[in-house]
Amino acid sequence: MLSILDCTLRDGGYYTNWDFDEKLVNDYCRTMELSPIDYVEIGYRSIPLNGYLGRFFYCPVFVLQDLKKRMPSKKLAVILNEKDIRPKDVPNLLTPCMTYIDLVRIAVAPINFKRALLLARSVKSLGFKVAFNVMYMSTWKEHKDFLDLLKGLENEIDYFYMVDSYGGVFPEDVKEIVNMVKARTTVSLGFHGHNNLEMALANTLTAIRSGCSIVDATITGMGRGAGNLRTELLLAYLESREKLTLDYNNLSTIVAGFETLRAKYNWGTNLPYMFSGANSLPQKQVMEWVGMNRYSLDTIINALSNQKQEVNDNLKLPILKKESKFKEAILIGGGGSVDTNEKGISKLLEKSNTTCLIHSGLKHITKFRTTGATQYLVLSGFEGNRLLVSNESEEEFKGVCVFPPFPRKMGTIIPQQLKSSSFELEDIEFTTASSDSPLAIGVQTAVNLGAEKIYLAGFDGYDATIDRIQFVLAQENQEIINDAMNMKQIEITSLTPTKYKGIPIVSLYRYLS
Repeated sequence: MLSILDCTLRDGGYYTNWDFDEKLVNDYCRTMELSPIDYVEIGYRSIPLNGYLGRFFYCPVFVLQDLKKRMPSKKLAVILNEKDIRPKDVPNLLTPCMTYIDLVRIAVAPINFKRALLLARSVKSLGFKVAFNVMYMSTWKEHKDFLDLLKGLENEIDYFYMVDSYGGVFPEDVKEIVNMVKARTTVSLGFHGHNNLEMALANTLTAIRSGCSIVDATITGMGRGAGNLRTELLLAYLESREKLTLDYNNLSTIVAGFETLRAKYNWGTNLPYMFSGANSLPQKQVMEWVGMNRYSLDTIINALSNQKQEVNDNLKLPILKKESKFKEAILIGGGGSVDTNEKGISKLLEKSNTTCLIHSGLKHITKFRTTGATQYLVLSGFEGNRLLVSNESEEEFKGVCVFPPFPRKMGTIIPQQLKSSSFELEDIEFTTASSDSPLAIGVQTAVNLGAEKIYLAGFDGYDATIDRIQFVLAQENQEIINDAMNMKQIEITSLTPTKYKGIPIVSLYRYLS
């Protein structure tokens, strides 16, 4: 008999910080209760960790009580992260769960397998069913020594899960690895597939046919990075081929609710996730890069390629020297206030030959193409390629390109046309908030050019309705601004309205007659 485990609240929490809207949780529980799902994994149980992590990361007792009341017929599961939990933590973590939880899963890195056995024994002693979720499946064939520890495992755990952490296995790999495991233990097997290469369904069906008795899925595939096998897809397949009873009306409500979330968080595969899956590279960093909206897809691919080749960066540039070239610098951000004040900024530049223009991105670069001021452009990764595309004519950018200090975590590729005018900063001295923030690079560039006054334009800030990613970027910018304001002998003002705190606002039009 095949068992299905839905882990939406746990795996989906990587996008929501383990918080979900109460109505969505209620709809989810109702759907699970009425569906042919056997286990519902509701989240982590964890010792206290730094930073904010929501209720489905800690699953306090009131959450367990509430979810068991809403899903009385379902077997509930929680997962422990082995890297954080030790046997001494188990009594306090799990004794309060005994009334509500049937299965405790343990996320295990192969390198820590022997240590994890001690944790499993502590959990098993309390009467729970225990599962090992052993990660990085796509690397097992090259590093399979830990598999010899599986002998006798049926006395320690109830399920041994093969987790395709990188989303990099194919059906033939699944079949081969299942056979490798079955040759060493008779413990019941499970499979958890990621969808980087759109192989989650094919791999899961292969795992079932090869002898796995429990498999994972999540509503709409919501999960870390590229996400997982979609619960609704697996159920639809089983309803069609295995005569599973399925109420599509019940399922459609919760799918619609999570599709709304997907429009916000945009999980699912894309080219960087495909590359990371094909090369068994970690998804955590890719997820952060994609979510930041700071890096283009080709930039992320370049960074992953450097990881694959085990290089820090692929190009060293000349250093932008420190010299007293300009008294003032106008630093252009991406805000809409630049559109409103484009002519005023151009007029201000015309008034002084001691003022340079620094672009912190490509958005407004074509607006100032005809100005006589010396221009600098902050770039990282592959953005030089996008610069050439962004120009409305074949006229090349005539200014200087400035890159973050070496090594750049995203790597570097520069078109031939820009190489002779490209430089890198030796260091970003005034802040530790970020080494590749366009704002930080722009301010440091102004400092290196000897500017005594830095005028910001287009750093409008964010509204109260910003999403999580925008909030992180706003916090980073605010920290950079705070550090910049603390620099001695440099005056920083904003020529356009801004929501960032601590910056004096001086209308650019006061300087124009």
